[in-house]
Amino acid sequence: MPVVAIIAQGAMGAGIGRRLTTYGETVLTCLEGRSPASAARAQAAGMQPASAREVAHADIILSVLPPAEALALAEHYAPLLSPNQVYADCNAISPALAERIGQVLAPSGCAYVDAGIIGGPPREDGYTPKIYASGPHAARLAVLAAHGLKVPVLQGPIGAASALKMSYAGITKGLTALGSAMFLAASRNGAAAALHAELAESQPALLPWLGRFIPSMYDKAYRWVGEMEEIAAFLGEERGEAQMYRGAAELYTRLAADNAGDKAEVAALQRFLAQRKPSPGSSD
Repeated sequence: MPVVAIIAQGAMGAGIGRRLTTYGETVLTCLEGRSPASAARAQAAGMQPASAREVAHADIILSVLPPAEALALAEHYAPLLSPNQVYADCNAISPALAERIGQVLAPSGCAYVDAGIIGGPPREDGYTPKIYASGPHAARLAVLAAHGLKVPVLQGPIGAASALKMSYAGITKGLTALGSAMFLAASRNGAAAALHAELAESQPALLPWLGRFIPSMYDKAYRWVGEMEEIAAFLGEERGEAQMYRGAAELYTRLAADNAGDKAEVAALQRFLAQRKPSPGSSD
């Protein structure tokens, strides 16, 4: 079995680590400079603490970080890697950044894989996200499909998996931002009940969807800021639609601060979603 190293130990990284260790895989992780919470997640997942150099010698290295940290991690590990290793960037980054990371890693000769994760962390009930892989070495990451993961291989170059991730997240997390912004605006202007009732009647699929996604966003909003910025870069800064995602990044920044503070906007969103659909014949 290949030795896998996962950097770092957030909900996704630890979830992937837990799935691999459940299948008997050896999973290393570096805890230098990490928080006690990260260390606790790693221990619960069965991941083995290792030095940065030990991690650099793993057969497969998975980078699972906030987007802003992806390039620096590749730059840190590039001098330590060798041609017989696989380095997979699994972060929510633009295709351009995926290509840049490939350039950084190229002198090492390692097999670089562009990967994009769609879905939440693996769960004990069997749920598994998809780790899409692209590039000439994608098949070398797909071996992890035999160890409890789903690793579809895209027939495309470096950047294809990242493009898929950007497109998918732009829709799901973009809709979450749009719904949150409009629910808050309606609440501030006395139209919350009317908007909820109209959505329940004319958009019966959309309201329940937002009712699931918006509450699950609160604790993750801070992580989605960088993702929105990467989506804007993916679209092209010169295009008007990129500004939508710049705005979404600002919204998620504010909601993250609110969630860590007095939760005024979180409470307003919860009140909006908690409204009941008027019964037939109701005057509400």
